[in-house]
Amino acid sequence: MKVRPFWVLVHRYAGLAMTVFLIIVGLTGSLLAFYGELEQLISPQLSAPASALPRLSPPLLKAKAELLVPQGRINSIWLEHDAVHVDVAPLTDPTTSQPYQLGFTQLILNPYTGEELGRRTWGAISEGWINLMPFVYKLHYALALDEVGGWILGITALVWTLDSFVGFYLTLPAAKRNASPATHGNPRSFWQRWAPAWKIKSRGSSFRINFDLHRAGGLWVWAMLLVFAWSSVYMNLADTVYAPITRAVFTDYHEPWIDFPDLDTPLKQPAIAWSDAYRIAVEQMEKASRDQGFVIQSPSGFRYNTAKGFYVYQVRSSLDIQDKHGTTRMVIDATTGAEKLLILPSGQYAGNTVTNWLAALHMANVFGMPYRIFVCVLGLTIVMLSVTGVVIWLKKRRARLQKAVLQD
Repeated sequence: MKVRPFWVLVHRYAGLAMTVFLIIVGLTGSLLAFYGELEQLISPQLSAPASALPRLSPPLLKAKAELLVPQGRINSIWLEHDAVHVDVAPLTDPTTSQPYQLGFTQLILNPYTGEELGRRTWGAISEGWINLMPFVYKLHYALALDEVGGWILGITALVWTLDSFVGFYLTLPAAKRNASPATHGNPRSFWQRWAPAWKIKSRGSSFRINFDLHRAGGLWVWAMLLVFAWSSVYMNLADTVYAPITRAVFTDYHEPWIDFPDLDTPLKQPAIAWSDAYRIAVEQMEKASRDQGFVIQSPSGFRYNTAKGFYVYQVRSSLDIQDKHGTTRMVIDATTGAEKLLILPSGQYAGNTVTNWLAALHMANVFGMPYRIFVCVLGLTIVMLSVTGVVIWLKKRRARLQKAVLQD
């Protein structure tokens, strides 16, 4: 079997298999590039007005949340610019031995006063506009199908990554037959033959324009398509695919959910209470900043992992590369308070530095507004590439069927 026709078939059917999924992630990704602005526009009640008051600390915010939800367990607090997002899980009702029915999973507080701004079951579109953007996020990340959808999109991302190389190969000019030694391998000759792949003939037939849009459109943004495909593998197949490959390439890649196994039994009542753990984590992060030479700018979150028995303190530091939030993390043991792992977003482990760049580029969280606009347009480009690919397949399929009829 000839090599090029084989890869044409691979590209064709891989593209067809991914079409619906890539259209979904392309459209939703375009919206998510402006997640904060759209959330503010749709649900302004979930954002606190600017205030001269100091922001409350995570322990104080946790205490406020527990007063508002006495039947809930607070495991994580995320400090956004104009709101505090609190993840809430139900406690067990001692009279029935069943979890309380809270009716929501996220509590949103004013970061200056701790007052409630809203509550929602994050991502449940049945709750209306308050969950529109979270639902778009769930649709983008897992087709709004939780774990099953995550696996589907993870496999799609892996196929997309591999097919990116196939698609690039197919844009290259075919080897010239009977090329003389004088011209074979001539760089100028090669570039001249490859140049049409980068162009769109606006005066060509509708099929030719469609074909050029597919080929040239994919070629001009090929590098970024590969970044988005591989970063999608990271987000959906982190344990099974991304981490092993990253560790094989860089050797030094660390994540607490990979480095430490689950406990035999979830530790719901750790020896070190939440507020004490926060104090210890702050002290250890400050020590790390002195030892490692970085500056702590602001806290961004604190959470407890019952399955693994550790706390994670997250701050924004001078080593962060993202425009928003912070990914400088300190992991401490919930039983002893000892440091288990310090993860800096850049300059510490090569695997983590690359991963943070992939995540920042994927989430349009770097290079400011110009890049966010680019990501929005790129999402629409992915949709265009998917649609034009289907059009090419339909056209060629119709031609093959007509040829078969004539031969009969």
